[in-house]
Amino acid sequence: MNAVFAPARVLRALLLVTLCTSAYSQGTLLAARKTGPAAAPAVAAWPTKPVKLVIGFPPGSVQDLSARAISERLGKELGQPVIVENKAGASGTIAGALVSSATDSHTFGVMNNSQLTIAKMLNPAIQYDPARDLAPVALIGTTPMVLVVGASAAGKAPLDWLSWLRNQGNKASYGSPGNGTPGHLGMELIKSRSGIDAVHVPYQGNPQIITALLGGHLHAALLPPGLAMQQVAAGKLKAIAVTSERRSVLAPDLPTMREIGVMGADVELWTAMAGPATLPAHIREKMATTVINAVKSDETRQRLLSAGWQASPSNAEGLRNRMKSDTKIFGGIIMMRNIRADL
Repeated sequence: MNAVFAPARVLRALLLVTLCTSAYSQGTLLAARKTGPAAAPAVAAWPTKPVKLVIGFPPGSVQDLSARAISERLGKELGQPVIVENKAGASGTIAGALVSSATDSHTFGVMNNSQLTIAKMLNPAIQYDPARDLAPVALIGTTPMVLVVGASAAGKAPLDWLSWLRNQGNKASYGSPGNGTPGHLGMELIKSRSGIDAVHVPYQGNPQIITALLGGHLHAALLPPGLAMQQVAAGKLKAIAVTSERRSVLAPDLPTMREIGVMGADVELWTAMAGPATLPAHIREKMATTVINAVKSDETRQRLLSAGWQASPSNAEGLRNRMKSDTKIFGGIIMMRNIRADL
């Protein structure tokens, strides 16, 4: 009898264990659902003090104007003052080094193409590597550059002024805010495509270049429309063309370089925000969202337009794509012309 009924008792015991185990598992699952996962660690509030925007060029420069166009709106959104601080010199790399080494989580840079792309290619001795030490935050705005010549340029139309500049040979000179800046590299690109042979003269910033042009000390320059068109409207400078692929709303009456027969010289100046690579991800993301929302507002768009920028808000990924494209274009000019930064 025992031998016959033993298997049945074993089966009943096994069934009981299974039911108990199942009930325990379900109970554990229900308890987990009630209590939920462990609470994530709290993210510290930010910002807790004024935010600093470091600019690598003088007051009145196009980068400075773009930073000031967004600073007030950023301050309102962040609930802290946003201070613009100019640290001009060395084609903007002094500012780049300051931003890359910042450890206070409240320091950012509003930078141009070269500061964020080919600065290390131009000068291996600089104190930061854009690819390693800076974190892209957001693209703010874009603008073509305008090729301008002095009011004394002969002729009545853009093609005449282009021919005049070409005919000056290496007796002509052009200004830029320093070796490796978009005004320098863009002009060298135009020279390689047009037969112009003007000699490069570096200045501290675009306001100083305009003064030199008005005084007859320079023949030409690539300037942002926000600075160039004021002087053109006053009859003090002559505008030849814009460097963008298509005509720009910032200078709608000007032809493109393509339209006047200079092919392969399409470049744009852009302004963007970056922080140190060590900046916590949640701060980068919050600042990126704040910048994009600010730039999308009608008020900020108009302020940027008045400062010579087309509002072009984009996240870090969009900015990285711009950086890759410019590294390719400007890197080619650097190697072809063997350009080195101001030392």
